[in-house]
Amino acid sequence: MAKQDPNKLNGKQKAAILLISMGPDVAASVYKHLSEEEIEKLTLEISGVRKVDSLVKEEILEEFHSIALAQDYISQGGIGYAKTILEKALGTDQAAVIINRLTSSLQVRPFDFARKADPGQILNFIQNEHPQTIALILSYLDSAQAGHILSELPQEMQADIAKRIALMDSTSPEIISEVEQILERKLSANVTHDYTQAGGIEAVVEVLNGVDRSTERTILDALEIQDPGLAEEIKKRMFVFEDIVTLDSRAIQRVIRDCENEDLLLALKVSSDEVKEVVFKNMSTRMVETFKDEMEFMGPVRLRDVEEAQSRIVAIIRRLEEAGEIVVARGGGDDIIV
Repeated sequence: MAKQDPNKLNGKQKAAILLISMGPDVAASVYKHLSEEEIEKLTLEISGVRKVDSLVKEEILEEFHSIALAQDYISQGGIGYAKTILEKALGTDQAAVIINRLTSSLQVRPFDFARKADPGQILNFIQNEHPQTIALILSYLDSAQAGHILSELPQEMQADIAKRIALMDSTSPEIISEVEQILERKLSANVTHDYTQAGGIEAVVEVLNGVDRSTERTILDALEIQDPGLAEEIKKRMFVFEDIVTLDSRAIQRVIRDCENEDLLLALKVSSDEVKEVVFKNMSTRMVETFKDEMEFMGPVRLRDVEEAQSRIVAIIRRLEEAGEIVVARGGGDDIIV
């Protein structure tokens, strides 16, 4: 395989040679980001490589460098920007080859330009659009962007849009292209030429995870009335402060260490006895006594302050989960692992 023309090698073969060339430490780091099936296929491919021709290795490394450079340009300013820079550096033909290879392999999503925009600017463009159009756009944005925008929309629209995101299925490329043209003013975008999956329960959960606690509660309360089944399904996949009782003791202790004491005090101020008991059980005796004393003399607190404190703690829990330091059971499962 090593003496083949690099242009005739498939993706797995090139990936195998690339990892061999970069050494075991880098290969091990790459493996951490792959699925078990991908690791199995790639390992099998690597095991079949006997010797890597230096010319083949150099061309594959150069190809990887070009693609990585193009991806960096895309992240900076979109596909149009990447294409312009690569054309100046490599020429029109080679730039086209790299961009086409990159977009087909990475399946660059629509609204790429919008994901780099300020949420306030996007809000100005879409707030007067039809709710279905808004739902489509939000389903393609980063969850933090979408959550911010949803929070700023009129309350009477929020639950409707959240429901539309949850129930959204495939959308034709023609409609996506038309909606993109409404938003796109300065940057060019690449439209996928097949039906693109967006929306769904997971999408609306991601969006709701990005809104403030008050907006989250308003939307879920409205959905409870409009579509109780959908509301229940969404809540099963979300983590709210009260769900801390479902965490393993070691996970709760880790969360306590990462939280500000002031946030914990506010969050526990109006919590149920069950939540207080679980949290206190994972504190030292001295810390529990201190907390109880401070809560007793704290006096009345604003609900908004409590909700913001709880949101910050939930954000820490979600961050720890994303980092793989704790595992939060979804859908009422019992397999909580830390």
